[in-house]
Amino acid sequence: MRPIVESWERGDFSDAGWADAQIEFVVDDVLSRETWIGVASLGKGWLTFLSSWQDYRVETEEFRELDGDRVLVLVRHGGRGKRSGVEIVKSEGAVLFELRDGKVARLVAYLDRRRALSDLESSADA
Repeated sequence: MRPIVESWERGDFSDAGWADAQIEFVVDDVLSRETWIGVASLGKGWLTFLSSWQDYRVETEEFRELDGDRVLVLVRHGGRGKRSGVEIVKSEGAVLFELRDGKVARLVAYLDRRRALSDLESSADA
C-alpha cells in the first residue's frame, strides 16, 4: 500500500497497476456514497472526486494492518472546493484497501475518519 499512497501524496493518481480488474472503488463523503466497478471506472471515479477539488493533497499518518487481506491507511487531506471556494485544511480521513490475490479488490476512500472507524466496528460486530 505504501507505494500507492506515496504516489497520491505526490499528487499522482494515474497508476492503477495495483488494482484488480474488477476493483470496487467507493468514495464515502458522509452525505453520499458512490461506487465504481472495474479499472476503467476507477479512473472515472478518481476524476469525479478530484474534479470537485482545487489543489487536492493527501498525507499519510498511519498504516494499520487489520488482517491478512485489509489495510486501513489514516490520512489527512484537503484542498479548496472548486465550487464553494472553501479551503479544507488537513481533514482527517482514511482509505481502506481490501486485497485479493495480490491486487486491491476493493478501495474505500473515507473523507471522514470517524465514519471509517465506525464502519469497521460495525462489520466486526456482525
